[in-house]
Amino acid sequence: MVIILFVLVLWYGGLFFQSFFLHRYAAHQVFTMSKTVERITFILTWIFQGSSYLSAYGYGIMHRMHHAYTDTEKDPHSPSYDANMFAMMWKTKTIYQDINKQRIEVDQRFTKNVPQWKSFDKFASSRFSRLLWIAGYILIFALFATAWWQWLLLPITFMMAPIHGVIINWFGHIYGYVNFKMKNTSKNLFRFDFLMMGEGYHNNHHKYASSPNFGVKWYEIDITYLIIKVLNAFGVIKLKPIRIKD
Repeated sequence: MVIILFVLVLWYGGLFFQSFFLHRYAAHQVFTMSKTVERITFILTWIFQGSSYLSAYGYGIMHRMHHAYTDTEKDPHSPSYDANMFAMMWKTKTIYQDINKQRIEVDQRFTKNVPQWKSFDKFASSRFSRLLWIAGYILIFALFATAWWQWLLLPITFMMAPIHGVIINWFGHIYGYVNFKMKNTSKNLFRFDFLMMGEGYHNNHHKYASSPNFGVKWYEIDITYLIIKVLNAFGVIKLKPIRIKD
């Protein structure tokens, strides 16, 4: 049970900070936070994403590009232009690293106000940091694994963020249902998104990218948005007025 709980904490903890911080804050800026809270959130993102840590700068810019170029040749990750999900993951990794290390020129509309903490990102994204987390995960499995099959979960802990990404960016453009017909292949994966904490409502999100709530129908409960409302109520963050354009 310890191993299962550990993997679940990494899954939902890493997923929350990817959705809350990298996606809704860094990329879409649907709420604001103080510099102190922002720095704390950087650190918490590193703790929960661990070996698969993603920087807010690289993620934020790449996700804005995804919205601007959805399902075109310029889309950083589109099933329409990649042979399989592994090819898409490799292409996404390459573009992300090029953006994050500023090896390519990026249009200013994609970089505006994207949060960046260069010194911390350099450490958190370093090989040393990633190997340190991997060693920690192996140690936990060595201490608490009680059955051989639990070791099959170990690779998932190493690659948690890319796995989250491929579920949405590959499967979320192939499988599911559609609330809004648009000029892209985005779909909602689940009626109730228990697995991806609201990120699975991908079709809704492409329709209303500036909305902090990815759910539209009454049964589409966005768990991340519920947490955002609580944080807003306690003054940890401040939600911006919702400006929805049809």
